[in-house]
Amino acid sequence: MIEVAADLLVRTIETLSARAPAIVAAAAHELGEIVLSLGFGDGSAAWLRGDGSRLYAMGERTPEPCVEVRFDDRALKLLFDAQQKPVDTVLENSLDVRGSRSDLLATWRCFSILSQRASGLRPVQELWCAYRDRSPPERWRTPPVAGNGRRRRGNGYWEAARWPALDYLNARYPADAEMFRGGDPILAPARSLWDGHVGRSWGAHPDVFDNDLLETMGDMKAQVIDEILRLVPRRQPRAELYDLMIDYVTREGKGLRPTLVMATCAALGGRPRDAVRAAAGLEMFHNGFLVHDDIADESTHRRGKATLHEAHGLGLAVNAGDAMNLFAVDLILSNLETLGLARTLGLIHEVLHMCRETVEGQAIELGWIRRDFVPSRDADYSRMSTKKTGWYTCISPCRIGAVAAGETSPERLDLFNEAFRLIGIAFQIQDDILNLVGETALYGKEALGDLLEGKRTVMMIHLFRSADPATRARMAAMNARRRADKTFDDALEMLDAMKTVGAIDYAVSVADRFARAGVRRFERDLAFIEENPAKAVLRQIANYVTTRPL
Repeated sequence: MIEVAADLLVRTIETLSARAPAIVAAAAHELGEIVLSLGFGDGSAAWLRGDGSRLYAMGERTPEPCVEVRFDDRALKLLFDAQQKPVDTVLENSLDVRGSRSDLLATWRCFSILSQRASGLRPVQELWCAYRDRSPPERWRTPPVAGNGRRRRGNGYWEAARWPALDYLNARYPADAEMFRGGDPILAPARSLWDGHVGRSWGAHPDVFDNDLLETMGDMKAQVIDEILRLVPRRQPRAELYDLMIDYVTREGKGLRPTLVMATCAALGGRPRDAVRAAAGLEMFHNGFLVHDDIADESTHRRGKATLHEAHGLGLAVNAGDAMNLFAVDLILSNLETLGLARTLGLIHEVLHMCRETVEGQAIELGWIRRDFVPSRDADYSRMSTKKTGWYTCISPCRIGAVAAGETSPERLDLFNEAFRLIGIAFQIQDDILNLVGETALYGKEALGDLLEGKRTVMMIHLFRSADPATRARMAAMNARRRADKTFDDALEMLDAMKTVGAIDYAVSVADRFARAGVRRFERDLAFIEENPAKAVLRQIANYVTTRPL
């Protein structure tokens, strides 16, 4: 429960990090390395700082801020919508800001982005409404006249007496609203004031983007799961085959690939339902790969539960993984009924290319492990990661969605490649980081499993480049042992060695660099797609990879 204004700020940043990463990345870019101290009218305090593409907020004071902001309840309300001119926002005895000129301007730009782009999102509105409604009504009342009996500060002063943006947006975009195109539900309601280029007034801009990514991904994944459950055979042997085929599919997951497929289809003018079957096929390929990957890596957990081979034995797991890949082919071919021959052939071509890239990448990594080889260049990791993960996680889902929309031009399809190659590498590096320092519940695999498996990550490459000879020899000997002969203490020792040489911080910076390059290529290469809510979802995903909490 939000009791004080500082809690409201912290919860707002947390919500945006999960639901609208493009907003967080843009605001963090403006804030840079500035540490911001915030004081509120109720006596609470908080700090805000940027770190690459992330924003961090804590409900406590910071001893050495770059900028200090002190504002009362009137300024807090105006902060939400940021549609007033600065002269009307800085109310008398209401706002006090201290810091260098350049830092103050950067802070202003940061909060302008947060307010203009975040105030229209339903989850943010709900936070601010709950905070307002739990407060005594008299807290938000502003004296109507100054000491001389005249109004002060014009409309800006009068607007401070209520919550115009909250009231307006709640009335204009009810919670159960849906967007339709030709009777086909498109995406979760877009409610922000951002059109892909600039922030607009919440009172004048009818077409608003920046969808709630978390809600959108959940909806897209649910549609694909429903399609898979509807089509998986319900005959025998269920317990030994068909139930196992849907085990991983129905476990908790992000829904990244289905969202990329369906959002790309919609962004190019197609109907998302035309991409559901292709997205279902891709999801089955993905989970079939995971079953076999877990066996090859001797993993014990996947998405918070025992891996298939741990729970049901090696033979049944291998067979189920094979069946999932065969069923995925069947799902792709079944698009003949609705999409026709040309698009279905295009889908088959994309899937075959994706599978070839994936198995080649897996072979490269497994070959490194078998030969006890740790590459010395990040470029080697990037090549392996692009093949093993980048194609079937980011690049191919976009191309498959485009084909489902009717786009089969090789030149147009290739425009997705570089942006999402870079984004895919950043995504994989951060997944590797999360395995070492993230919460198991968020990551989905056992903690430090990558170290026990001997995966050649950016952190391991940096460790072997930077460690002293004795440490390097000890880590090499550890890698040479089978997973069954390693202990959790061995993994902790390697993790400590990585921290000693700054490998994790180095990997974070590399992921940020790839992600920023990917976002730049996204804006340049995909400029041929008109701005629409579906493209806004793709933009959110482009920023998602490095705004996830570590």
